[in-house]
Amino acid sequence: MRAVVQRVKFARLSVDDQQLAEIGPGLLVYVSVAQEDTGQDCRYLGQKIIGLRIFDDQAGRFNLNLLQTGGQVLLVSNFTLHGDARKGRRPSFAKAAEGAKAQPLLDELAQQIRDQGVPLAQGKFAAHMAIESLNDGPVNILLDSARGF
Repeated sequence: MRAVVQRVKFARLSVDDQQLAEIGPGLLVYVSVAQEDTGQDCRYLGQKIIGLRIFDDQAGRFNLNLLQTGGQVLLVSNFTLHGDARKGRRPSFAKAAEGAKAQPLLDELAQQIRDQGVPLAQGKFAAHMAIESLNDGPVNILLDSARGF
């Protein structure tokens, strides 16, 4: 699984001009599932997202995580994170998992984050989504479970 984790002051998600999700301060997380991903990838990524110390403490240093700040998560499926643009100009998405495999793993990741007590909102799987956010920092972290365990 790959993720782009963005620290945000807020994030909103709409489908067909209808707002489906909104969070206050926390993390906007774009996630892509690879063909070879398993529940182990979900557990790794979920623990990383929750434990990332990318929020400022009183001294202005990155020392706090979501649980310590009461932050929220907006989780968005984004298969294009597995796009490979090394050849030509059109990316290949051959490494991204098909929907039948990706959706249950994304749901598992979402549930894992919720089980830790983090308020979580989600996008709509396989929908064309409009996302509005206000980056805080900006702080953007790339995670890849294939390299993590």
